[in-house]
Amino acid sequence: MEEAVDNRFAELERRIAALESSTPTGVSTAVDPEVFFALDALKERVSAPGAVLYTGSVTLPDERQIDWQYGRSTSDVLEADWAERASALAALGNPVRLTLLREIMHGQTTVSALSEVEGLGTSGQIYHHLRQLTAEGWLHSPSRGVFAVPPTRVVALLAILVALER
Repeated sequence: MEEAVDNRFAELERRIAALESSTPTGVSTAVDPEVFFALDALKERVSAPGAVLYTGSVTLPDERQIDWQYGRSTSDVLEADWAERASALAALGNPVRLTLLREIMHGQTTVSALSEVEGLGTSGQIYHHLRQLTAEGWLHSPSRGVFAVPPTRVVALLAILVALER
Protein backbone atom coordinates (compact mmCIF):
# COMPACT_ATOMS: atom_id res chain seq x y z
CA MET A 1 0.00 0.00 0.00
CA GLU A 2 2.77 2.41 0.97
CA GLU A 3 4.54 1.74 -2.33
CA ALA A 4 1.36 2.56 -4.26
CA VAL A 5 1.02 5.88 -2.40
CA ASP A 6 4.70 6.68 -3.08
CA ASN A 7 4.17 5.91 -6.77
CA ARG A 8 1.12 8.17 -6.91
CA PHE A 9 3.02 11.02 -5.23
CA ALA A 10 5.94 10.53 -7.59
CA GLU A 11 3.58 10.63 -10.57
CA LEU A 12 1.88 13.79 -9.25
CA GLU A 13 5.26 15.46 -8.72
CA ARG A 14 6.30 14.54 -12.27
CA ARG A 15 3.06 15.96 -13.69
CA ILE A 16 3.36 19.18 -11.65
CA ALA A 17 6.97 19.62 -12.77
CA ALA A 18 5.91 19.12 -16.39
CA LEU A 19 3.14 21.72 -16.03
CA GLU A 20 5.41 24.23 -14.34
CA SER A 21 8.09 23.86 -17.01
CA SER A 22 5.73 24.07 -19.98
CA THR A 23 5.43 27.31 -21.91
CA PRO A 24 1.95 28.42 -23.05
CA THR A 25 1.51 28.72 -26.81
CA GLY A 26 2.76 32.06 -28.12
CA VAL A 27 4.79 32.94 -25.02
CA SER A 28 8.50 33.51 -25.47
CA THR A 29 11.11 32.22 -23.08
CA ALA A 30 14.52 33.59 -22.19
CA VAL A 31 16.34 30.67 -23.86
CA ASP A 32 16.67 32.60 -27.13
CA PRO A 33 18.89 35.68 -26.64
CA GLU A 34 16.63 37.68 -28.99
CA VAL A 35 13.48 37.02 -26.96
CA PHE A 36 13.79 40.09 -24.76
CA PHE A 37 15.07 42.51 -27.42
CA ALA A 38 12.48 45.16 -26.50
CA LEU A 39 13.09 44.73 -22.79
CA ASP A 40 16.86 44.87 -23.24
CA ALA A 41 16.57 48.09 -25.27
CA LEU A 42 14.27 49.62 -22.65
CA LYS A 43 16.72 48.78 -19.87
CA GLU A 44 19.52 50.45 -21.84
CA ARG A 45 17.53 53.67 -22.15
CA VAL A 46 15.76 53.93 -18.79
CA SER A 47 17.31 54.03 -15.35
CA ALA A 48 15.75 52.87 -12.08
CA PRO A 49 12.98 52.64 -11.09
CA GLY A 50 12.27 51.62 -14.68
CA ALA A 51 9.37 51.99 -17.05
CA VAL A 52 6.44 50.18 -18.61
CA LEU A 53 6.32 50.02 -22.38
CA TYR A 54 3.94 48.50 -24.86
CA THR A 55 4.56 48.37 -28.54
CA GLY A 56 3.13 46.69 -31.57
CA SER A 57 3.21 46.45 -35.32
CA VAL A 58 -0.20 45.28 -36.49
CA THR A 59 -1.74 44.67 -39.88
CA LEU A 60 -5.50 44.76 -39.48
CA PRO A 61 -7.90 42.65 -41.55
CA ASP A 62 -8.57 45.69 -43.78
CA GLU A 63 -4.79 45.84 -44.50
CA ARG A 64 -4.24 49.02 -42.45
CA GLN A 65 -0.83 48.98 -40.81
CA ILE A 66 -0.66 50.26 -37.24
CA ASP A 67 2.73 50.82 -35.61
CA TRP A 68 2.57 52.10 -32.07
CA GLN A 69 4.69 52.45 -28.99
CA TYR A 70 3.84 54.04 -25.68
CA GLY A 71 5.58 54.05 -22.35
CA ARG A 72 5.49 55.62 -18.91
CA SER A 73 8.00 55.71 -16.11
CA THR A 74 7.32 53.35 -13.22
CA SER A 75 7.07 56.34 -10.89
CA ASP A 76 4.42 58.00 -13.08
CA VAL A 77 2.32 54.84 -13.17
CA LEU A 78 2.62 54.07 -9.46
CA GLU A 79 1.83 57.65 -8.44
CA ALA A 80 -1.12 58.14 -10.81
CA ASP A 81 -4.71 57.98 -9.64
CA TRP A 82 -5.65 54.52 -10.86
CA ALA A 83 -9.31 55.13 -10.06
CA GLU A 84 -9.41 57.62 -12.95
CA ARG A 85 -8.93 54.70 -15.33
CA ALA A 86 -11.79 52.64 -13.92
CA SER A 87 -14.41 53.78 -16.44
CA ALA A 88 -12.13 53.02 -19.42
CA LEU A 89 -11.51 49.53 -18.03
CA ALA A 90 -15.18 49.09 -17.17
CA ALA A 91 -16.09 49.82 -20.78
CA LEU A 92 -14.03 46.77 -21.76
CA GLY A 93 -15.51 44.62 -19.01
CA ASN A 94 -18.55 43.59 -21.01
CA PRO A 95 -18.54 40.61 -23.40
CA VAL A 96 -20.80 42.39 -25.90
CA ARG A 97 -18.48 45.41 -26.02
CA LEU A 98 -15.43 43.24 -26.55
CA THR A 99 -17.26 41.43 -29.35
CA LEU A 100 -18.21 44.79 -30.87
CA LEU A 101 -14.58 45.92 -30.82
CA ARG A 102 -13.42 42.67 -32.40
CA GLU A 103 -16.08 42.83 -35.11
CA ILE A 104 -15.31 46.49 -35.87
CA MET A 105 -11.62 45.66 -36.20
CA HIS A 106 -12.67 42.90 -38.62
CA GLY A 107 -14.55 45.36 -40.82
CA GLN A 108 -18.12 45.29 -39.46
CA THR A 109 -18.20 49.07 -38.96
CA THR A 110 -21.89 50.00 -39.11
CA VAL A 111 -24.78 49.22 -36.78
CA SER A 112 -26.48 47.48 -39.67
CA ALA A 113 -23.53 45.12 -40.14
CA LEU A 114 -23.11 44.65 -36.39
CA SER A 115 -26.81 43.80 -36.00
CA GLU A 116 -26.19 40.70 -38.09
CA VAL A 117 -23.64 39.35 -35.60
CA GLU A 118 -25.28 36.81 -33.33
CA GLY A 119 -25.42 37.71 -29.65
CA LEU A 120 -25.01 41.48 -29.95
CA GLY A 121 -28.69 42.27 -29.41
CA THR A 122 -30.93 44.84 -31.01
CA SER A 123 -29.71 47.95 -32.80
CA GLY A 124 -30.74 49.97 -29.73
CA GLN A 125 -28.62 47.78 -27.47
CA ILE A 126 -25.72 47.99 -29.92
CA TYR A 127 -25.94 51.81 -29.96
CA HIS A 128 -25.90 51.81 -26.16
CA HIS A 129 -22.64 49.83 -26.11
CA LEU A 130 -21.12 51.87 -28.95
CA ARG A 131 -21.82 55.08 -26.99
CA GLN A 132 -20.03 53.65 -23.94
CA LEU A 133 -17.01 52.61 -25.99
CA THR A 134 -16.92 55.96 -27.79
CA ALA A 135 -17.19 57.93 -24.54
CA GLU A 136 -14.12 56.12 -23.19
CA GLY A 137 -12.10 56.54 -26.39
CA TRP A 138 -12.12 52.91 -27.50
CA LEU A 139 -14.10 53.89 -30.60
CA HIS A 140 -14.58 56.95 -32.76
CA SER A 141 -16.81 57.71 -35.69
CA PRO A 142 -14.75 58.83 -38.69
CA SER A 143 -17.96 59.37 -40.67
CA ARG A 144 -21.65 59.33 -39.86
CA GLY A 145 -22.80 55.82 -38.93
CA VAL A 146 -19.33 54.29 -39.20
CA PHE A 147 -17.29 53.21 -36.18
CA ALA A 148 -13.58 52.45 -35.89
CA VAL A 149 -11.02 51.77 -33.22
CA PRO A 150 -8.69 54.80 -33.23
CA PRO A 151 -5.16 53.90 -34.36
CA THR A 152 -3.80 55.05 -30.98
CA ARG A 153 -6.01 52.47 -29.24
CA VAL A 154 -5.48 49.43 -31.49
CA VAL A 155 -2.19 48.27 -29.98
CA ALA A 156 -3.31 49.25 -26.47
CA LEU A 157 -6.44 47.12 -26.81
CA LEU A 158 -4.49 44.17 -28.20
CA ALA A 159 -1.86 44.55 -25.45
CA ILE A 160 -4.58 44.46 -22.78
CA LEU A 161 -6.01 41.30 -24.32
CA VAL A 162 -2.57 39.68 -24.46
CA ALA A 163 -1.89 40.72 -20.85
CA LEU A 164 -5.05 38.90 -19.78
CA GLU A 165 -3.88 35.56 -21.18
CA ARG A 166 -3.04 33.00 -18.53
